[in-house]
Amino acid sequence: MKKFINTVDSLIRESLDGLVAAHGDILTLGAEHKFVRRKTLRPGKVALISGGGSGHEPLHAGFVGYGMLDAACPGQVFTSPTPDQMAAAAEATDTGAGVLYIVKNYEGDVMNFEMAAELAIGQVARVIIDDDVAVETSTYSTGRRGVAGTLVVEKVVGAAAEQGRDLAACRALGERVNQATRSLGVALTSCTVPAAGKPTFTLGESEMEFGVGIHGEPGRRRVPMMAARPLAEEMAGAIVKDLGARVNGNGLLLVNGFGGTPAIELYLMYENLRSVLERHGVKIVRSLVGNYVTSLEMAGCSATLSLLDDEVAKLWDAPVHAAALRWGM
Repeated sequence: MKKFINTVDSLIRESLDGLVAAHGDILTLGAEHKFVRRKTLRPGKVALISGGGSGHEPLHAGFVGYGMLDAACPGQVFTSPTPDQMAAAAEATDTGAGVLYIVKNYEGDVMNFEMAAELAIGQVARVIIDDDVAVETSTYSTGRRGVAGTLVVEKVVGAAAEQGRDLAACRALGERVNQATRSLGVALTSCTVPAAGKPTFTLGESEMEFGVGIHGEPGRRRVPMMAARPLAEEMAGAIVKDLGARVNGNGLLLVNGFGGTPAIELYLMYENLRSVLERHGVKIVRSLVGNYVTSLEMAGCSATLSLLDDEVAKLWDAPVHAAALRWGM
């Protein structure tokens, strides 16, 4: 294992210290490194909180800032944060309009955010993200996994909260965006969890994992390596099939790297995926390409399609100023 670390035990703490030091104009740390929050809170705004295991950076802490999250709770690598972290983040960010938890559909995350909601003093609601079409049940989840579509929900609902929408409206919007969003990922290599010191799984030189999860969970099947064009056909086809008759009109295409795939390949995959989706009747009017919901150093990528109406497109376009996402400011 070759990684830039001092000790496994200090990895998360030191990384959070570096994140906040590098973006001290917008971020601050909670006590005992329990959460990262916006440096300046807006009184009377619904507070958006998310979180999950570390190793998926910049998700979630990189999306804390104006127009997105108010706080993010980091767990250990691929391990859910604890309820007391989530409760502390809620207490630190609730300025009177309530708290919306945005939760990826993994058993640990769902259970711990539910426990945190029970500890809350003020109003709390949640949105469960389950955009992965690869499998119905996996190692970490009952039901579909929450993957890169989480970013889309956080951005759109973050803009709505910034505009002053109330808790019920933000929750309803988050659920609507989640229902219009589908993702599927493919891995070319495994990743290595620092505490384990060895790859999570093994792929042969001529194999890829189709439908892999962001923790390295098994996908739909292991398949021989294929060229980008037929791979895009199969990825986009699975997404389109799942969305069914709703596939028409405008869409957002997010091509997300898992941490070990260069931009030249991500943009190539974007072009092939865009071409396939537009043949299926989706006009891609918004795009995002890069490493946003990673799996440590795994090579591979995911495709996320989110169907857009005029309202959601405008909220996507609204200004955002976070460590990992910034426009319109």
